[in-house]
Amino acid sequence: MAASPILASLQISLSHLSSVQVQKCLQPLYLTQKQLEDVRDLMADNMERGLKAEPDHPPTLKMLPTYVHSTPHGTECGEFLVLDLGGAKFRIVYVMLDGSRGVEMDNEVYGIPEEIMSGTGETLFDHVAECLGRFLEKRKIKDKIFPLGFTFSFPCQQSQLDKSVLISWTKGFSCSGVEGQDVVQLLKDAVHRRGDFKVDVIAIVNDTVGTMMSCGYKDHSCEVGFIVGTGTNVCYMEDMGNVEAVEGDEGKMCINVEWGALGDDGGLRDIETEYDQQIDKTSHAPGKQRFDKMTSGMYMGEIVRQILIKLANKGLLFGGVTTSQLLAKEAIQTKDVSEIENDDSGLSNAKALLTSLGLNPTEQDCVLVKCVCSAVSTRSAKLCAAGLAAVANRIKNNHHDPMGPITVGVDGSVYKTNPKFAEHLHQTLKKLVPDCQIKFLVSEDGSGKGTAIVTAVAQRLADQRQLIDKILEPFIMTQAKLKEVQKRMHKEMEIGLQKSTQPKAIVKMLPTFVRATPNGTERGEFLALDLGGTNFRVLYTHVGLRNEGGVQMLSKTFSLSTEVIQGTGEGLFDHIVDCITEFQKENNLQGKRLPLGFTFSFPCKQNSLDQGILISWTKGFSASGCVGNDVVGLLREAAIRKQHVTSHKHSGKVCVRGVRGETRSSATGHYNSDNPCCTSLLTGTGTNACYMEEMKNVELLDGDDGQMCINMEWGAFGDNGTLNDITTTFDQDVDKNSINPEKQRYEKMISGMYLGEIVRKVLIKLTQEKVLFGGKISEKLNTNGLFPTKFLSSIESDTLGLLQVRSILTELGLKSTCDDTVLVKEVCTTVSRRAGQLCASGIAAVVEKIRENRGLEHLRITVGVDGTLYKLHPHFAGVVKKTVKMLAPKCEVTFRLSEDGSGKGAALITAVACRVAGGEPLPA
Repeated sequence: MAASPILASLQISLSHLSSVQVQKCLQPLYLTQKQLEDVRDLMADNMERGLKAEPDHPPTLKMLPTYVHSTPHGTECGEFLVLDLGGAKFRIVYVMLDGSRGVEMDNEVYGIPEEIMSGTGETLFDHVAECLGRFLEKRKIKDKIFPLGFTFSFPCQQSQLDKSVLISWTKGFSCSGVEGQDVVQLLKDAVHRRGDFKVDVIAIVNDTVGTMMSCGYKDHSCEVGFIVGTGTNVCYMEDMGNVEAVEGDEGKMCINVEWGALGDDGGLRDIETEYDQQIDKTSHAPGKQRFDKMTSGMYMGEIVRQILIKLANKGLLFGGVTTSQLLAKEAIQTKDVSEIENDDSGLSNAKALLTSLGLNPTEQDCVLVKCVCSAVSTRSAKLCAAGLAAVANRIKNNHHDPMGPITVGVDGSVYKTNPKFAEHLHQTLKKLVPDCQIKFLVSEDGSGKGTAIVTAVAQRLADQRQLIDKILEPFIMTQAKLKEVQKRMHKEMEIGLQKSTQPKAIVKMLPTFVRATPNGTERGEFLALDLGGTNFRVLYTHVGLRNEGGVQMLSKTFSLSTEVIQGTGEGLFDHIVDCITEFQKENNLQGKRLPLGFTFSFPCKQNSLDQGILISWTKGFSASGCVGNDVVGLLREAAIRKQHVTSHKHSGKVCVRGVRGETRSSATGHYNSDNPCCTSLLTGTGTNACYMEEMKNVELLDGDDGQMCINMEWGAFGDNGTLNDITTTFDQDVDKNSINPEKQRYEKMISGMYLGEIVRKVLIKLTQEKVLFGGKISEKLNTNGLFPTKFLSSIESDTLGLLQVRSILTELGLKSTCDDTVLVKEVCTTVSRRAGQLCASGIAAVVEKIRENRGLEHLRITVGVDGTLYKLHPHFAGVVKKTVKMLAPKCEVTFRLSEDGSGKGAALITAVACRVAGGEPLPA
């Protein structure tokens, strides 16, 4: 019989009223955008503090370093065992990785009796070892030693990839003698007690890390692992520079956030409901894991049950009836919640569950129960989204790339089986981080496959490290090697100074006829010409006493065209004189008779201060008619040809006072210094050194009194095979492809012209070995000269982030990972450190010789330094200083940077020459 219209209307009204009252009870579960943003920010703040060694106040998030530094390349292969222990059942998995065929797995599940879960740690691990032995025996692989990855899903403090100390048991475990102990060692001990098989425990891995690595095998950009199942957690790749608990600033490390503890300090109190408080109160660990209890599968069904009881007691469900089954703890599981939310069968699933609990639900009851389940799971999804938003923002900020894509590997029964969870999560995340491109990749057996991949990556990195060390080992300079280089340099210096051996000397030790350094009394006006490349400078220098302003300079740079430097010598020097004339006119210097100092940075043999016989052109010059001739004479002849005179009868002539190289200019450029500078070092495009030698030791010249500056031309050190034992195959390759094979061997190991090329050769080798750039060599990397030394200075800079380093590699057409970037920086550092150390060995030989010359027990000396490598490289100077101190402990060496050494120094040499000559300039 049909219901009367009045009864039907009454039922609709009651149904509506019931729904409104139910929604009122559920209202605390509906989180606003502002509340979710607050959770996101709370998560971010705790993450930041958790990474600090000494935060201003304790964070609730552990932010545990996992010592997983690298995500998969996809090339990992091999056979591995995985032990997955995280609950009352554990798995042993045999995994075969093959880059081409993918992943094959064979696994078996073993139970852990309750008495073992609450017994001793020794009993637990003996049980695990026994099951492991049975697993291997069954598959007849007991005699093989497999790398083993250990998934141990309990809070642990890791200090290495294979060392992890249990902080506290969870999930019903209470085995004695395990908390505070390294669980890897406990496993090894148990295997050792059995003695019938062996395993090599490579890594211990949290299940979240396993998820990230499992997905990373498919998508190499995956840097986040997220689990929401029985429990919930997240991990992500953090920049090492932010992980204060672990030494080192380079690369990345996976951080196990342990975000389930968020809110343990009351931070989530504003959004906690009475249901959450009841769940926490009756849990195994009250006050702990507050975020976990609001989001994870272990508690979701219980929250639903608490709400249903309240609604029944209010008469809003089941006609106000409750049953003993409904009142029983954990009567509703999370899987029940997921089944009830199903669009097609949700209501029938709800009715079946409620009936099994002794209830007689109406259709309306089933609809309202579905609303409750939806409210609970939706809140979980949104809270997880708030946490992931904090992680995404951190990765975005680390990468300095607001629009960069982020891949999240995800696992867990809630995400996988709840029909609405993922949708709510994704929608909320998009609102909380609208400018992030976030992709989710569902893990397939994350804890098994992922742990195997972690183990494979660790083994790959260990094998690669061994190969890297082998390739870089020849660049490592021990103290004994450096002492030997110092000794050999000293011997070559002696050979170059002796008249009988000098013709065959490789370190030429050329007299410069500079017999004194500045004493501070030099005064006058001078011109200086600095010619050492395709750009040259003309300088006007006024040298006065210190209280008169010291040295003041004006200068102008002129360029030399290819036609000029590769034409005739007459054309080259005519052009130079024209430039000098132009400079004098611009600076109103036509009416002055100015002595000129000539810095000529090409190999020359000098017979006097104002004569330099060009031995050979370098640096692309090939002007004819110059080699074998006096360049000072060529300059004077050009001045006569160009009639370089002014309107004054006896004024304006170029009075060439001396020819000198850059090292001598640097040596004299330290005007009025308290500690006399009698040594000079140049480390730029090329390298050289000079120093003041006792005349009695300079056998090429007559006279024993006083000193003379010796131009060492030390770049040729090693041209006779002296350095063959420390020369690498990369040095040999660079030398072979240079414009002067088998020449300037020492220079090719330490100067700016060649360091970038050495690094390029090493990078090619590492790429060929498939250690770098996925084994792919770009066209630019394969091209000579396209890795300049300025790249080393940039890459090694302490202020340059890895992202900027990667941009340099991108310029070279290289697609690099974070690991690639760290290794490139290591290669650059290794090559430049050797250069600094070898350079220091030469300087140590020089200062020790000066000390011996003077018969001193202890020497205080200043070395004037110039050159872009020394000035601009972030660490080269420090390496030189430290190494000289080690090799010459009886010498207190001060390194002083030259201020425009080639210009100022050339003028000062001219001034010194005038002083020594009695103040009269040499005739033009």
